[in-house]
Amino acid sequence: MCLLLALNRKVHRAYNRVREGNFSLDGLVGFDLRAKTFGIVGTGRIGRALARIAHGFGCRLLASDVSPDRELIDELGVRYVEPLELYREADIVSLHLPLTPATRHMIDAAVFAQMKPGVVLINTSRGALIDTRALIDALKTRHVGAAGLDVYEEEASIFFRDLSNQVLQDDVLARLLTFPNVLVTSHQGFLTREALANIADTTLGNLRAFEKGDQLVSAVSA
Repeated sequence: MCLLLALNRKVHRAYNRVREGNFSLDGLVGFDLRAKTFGIVGTGRIGRALARIAHGFGCRLLASDVSPDRELIDELGVRYVEPLELYREADIVSLHLPLTPATRHMIDAAVFAQMKPGVVLINTSRGALIDTRALIDALKTRHVGAAGLDVYEEEASIFFRDLSNQVLQDDVLARLLTFPNVLVTSHQGFLTREALANIADTTLGNLRAFEKGDQLVSAVSA
């Protein structure tokens, strides 16, 4: 939601302008989220939390998941639909899925062609869900109105490193960063004090459980 709000209200651009003494509002017009169709692909714990936040903004909620959440349907009026219908109807599409062979590049040129002109795409799950070259093409034609990405499919050799004094070798990412309507962050969606404490607690709990031969608290990936 942070990425969406920043993109919509051009906060990242306004911040840079003001620091340079430019207080013009030209090009900073956004849109009201109320009554917009918000599509959530994947309604696990994170997707479920986002649904409640988007509902608070007055959005119409669509979702796609192999296991529809009855609580979201009853409490928030979420309508579960097939992915293609979600792509066609949503003003905002937010991805919350694991990366598997079936989901790799699930958002490709064919899917972008089905989306609404001007759609806002948010991805805070796994970078390879999106075919980045297809995204660049959709941005160039303005079919995608904005993209907020906390993940990137080739992030392993880039994210979590300070490359500010080097030449960026990834030409695809370099091109992506040239768009004024794209906001890229380096996989920091999890980065809160509380989340870090929970990760540490879970890791230590798993170590204790492993030592005792007990069942692990949860799976921890490398």
